[in-house]
Amino acid sequence: MVGVLLLRERGSAREAREEQARALASFSQTISAQMGSIAGVQNQQAEILRVAVEQRLEKLQQDNAAKLEQMRQTVDEKLHATLEQRLSQSFKQVSERLEQVHKGLGEMQSLATGVGDLKRVLTNVKSRGTWGEVQLGALLEQILSPEQYAKNVATRAGSSERVEYAIKLPGREGQQQVWLPVDSKFPTEDYEKLSAAQDRADPVAFEEAAKALETRIKLEAKKIRDKYLEPPGTTDFAIMFLPTEGLYAEVARRSGLAEFVQREYRVTVAGPTNLTMIVNSLQMGFRTLAIEKRASEVWQLLSGVKSEFAKFADVLAKTKAQLQTVANTIDQAETRTRQIERKLKDVETLPESNVVPLPTEGRASSTDT
Repeated sequence: MVGVLLLRERGSAREAREEQARALASFSQTISAQMGSIAGVQNQQAEILRVAVEQRLEKLQQDNAAKLEQMRQTVDEKLHATLEQRLSQSFKQVSERLEQVHKGLGEMQSLATGVGDLKRVLTNVKSRGTWGEVQLGALLEQILSPEQYAKNVATRAGSSERVEYAIKLPGREGQQQVWLPVDSKFPTEDYEKLSAAQDRADPVAFEEAAKALETRIKLEAKKIRDKYLEPPGTTDFAIMFLPTEGLYAEVARRSGLAEFVQREYRVTVAGPTNLTMIVNSLQMGFRTLAIEKRASEVWQLLSGVKSEFAKFADVLAKTKAQLQTVANTIDQAETRTRQIERKLKDVETLPESNVVPLPTEGRASSTDT
């Protein structure tokens, strides 16, 4: 019995296990089928999502491309307009600058032509002297009046040499006027050699050119003295005019040169500015002489007034004496009048009806008396 029961129980347990295995197999299939279905649905949804994302990305790419193209066109237009404007301005400025350069080149060409003409003029000794003479005349014309100087004057009696300009100075008593010779000199060659040596920083050549210029100035000063000075018809000194300030500065810079020329040859070296100062000093001399002349005339006039005033004092004294006599006579008449009035106080006054008027003739004669 027990064995049968055990067998039955074992059979029931086996069946239960088999049933459970079948149930598990069925559940596993069901789960597998559901998982497969879920996986298919997920795959479909993932595909749909992928397609949608691709479409959105494609649309975004298209939109971005369109916007980028629009931005590129806008930027290109602005860059083109800006570049065109900047280029136009730049070309305009370049054109203006080129026009100015062309104009400047024209002016430089004209200046070069003028410099060449000036160089040709200054190379010619005669033209150079004429230029210095013209400059000297212009300075004298600005400072002095026409009657105070003359041109091309023979300052020495019996000489054919004529100085370029001579200033008129008042002479002594019995002498009408005294001439002050003023001659212009322009030693360009020596000055150019001096300037060239200075530019090259060549001390040896500079010293040689300076000595040559010094010798030339001394020679010209000696010529001026020998040709134009003859006191008392002229002053005992003359003026050498140097037309440029640079040339005068070089001469003045040479130690003792101006003093030597003035001491040995009685010639004063002057540049444009220095000449103006000298002529202004001469003008002050003119004015001083005029004042002295006027003072002499005024002194003579005052002497005449003094003599006339003395005569007037005599006449005034006589007039005073006569007036004093008249005053004394009037005082005497007043005294007599007061005495008569005192006498008449005792006379009684008559009525007006009994008053007899005095005769007219008697009053007239009395008045005349």
